[in-house]
Amino acid sequence: MGGSVLTVKELQKSFGGLKVIDDVSFEVAQGSRTALIGPNGAGKTTIFNLLTGVYAVDGGTIDLAGADITDIPSKDRVIHGMSRSFQNIRLMPHLSTVENVMLGQHARARSLRNLLYPLGLFSRNQWRAEAEEALVTAGLEIYPGEVVANLPYGVQKRIEVVRAMISRPRLLLLDEPAAGLNEVETRQLQELLERVSESGVTILVVEHDMHFVRNLCDYVVVLNFGQKIFEGTPDEVHRSPVVLEAYLGTDDVPSGDSDAGSS
Repeated sequence: MGGSVLTVKELQKSFGGLKVIDDVSFEVAQGSRTALIGPNGAGKTTIFNLLTGVYAVDGGTIDLAGADITDIPSKDRVIHGMSRSFQNIRLMPHLSTVENVMLGQHARARSLRNLLYPLGLFSRNQWRAEAEEALVTAGLEIYPGEVVANLPYGVQKRIEVVRAMISRPRLLLLDEPAAGLNEVETRQLQELLERVSESGVTILVVEHDMHFVRNLCDYVVVLNFGQKIFEGTPDEVHRSPVVLEAYLGTDDVPSGDSDAGSS
C-alpha cells in the first residue's frame, strides 16, 4: 500500500443543538479495505454523507488523493474519484441490468453526444460494451437484459457495486453492502469486492456484520456517539475492551443489527 487516499481531519457536524460528529479524524490507506463500524447512532452514515457532500461540513477537512474536497459539490466528488453505494438499493427497477450500469457512466460524459450513450439511446456503442464487460468481470454476465426489479436482492446489491465502479473511482464507499443478504449472497459479494480491491480501488465500508468485516477488511475505524474511540486491525478491534464496552458489554461485536438512518 502507498500513502493515504482519504484523509479526514477534525470533522464536525451538528443538527440543531445536537453534535452528531465530534472532531473525527482518520486516514484510509491507498489500496486498503477499511471498515467504519459502531453501534446504532454512532455516526457512520453521517460520516458517509459528509464525505460524499450530502451534508455540509460544520468543521474540519476532507482530502481525497491530495485534493481538498471539503466544500465542493456532491456531483463533483465523483470526478475527483469517489463513488458510493447506499444501504437501500437505488437502482432504477424498470431498467435492465446493463442500462442501470450505464447510468453510472454519466460522471465521465463530457459532451452532449457522450451523455446520450449512457442513456441507452444507441443500441451498440463503446459505453454499452464497457458496461457489459463490467458485468462479465463481476460474474453477472447472464443478467444484462434482465429488468432489475425481477432479480434477486443479492444480485441487485452486486449490480449496484458494478454501477458505482463504472465511474472508475479511486475510493469506493459502501454503506451496509451485506445487509439483508444470505450466506451465499454475502460470500458472492465479498468475492466481488476482493476483485475490486485487487484492481487497485480503495474500499471504505460501513458494516454491522463483523464476520463480513473480518473476512474482507484489513483495517477498522470504530465510532461511538459521534467520536472515534478506536482504530486498528479487525483482530485488534475484536479484542479491544473499549470497543466491547461501546457494544454494551457483550463478549463480541454484534453481527446482525441494522444501522439507524442517523447512524
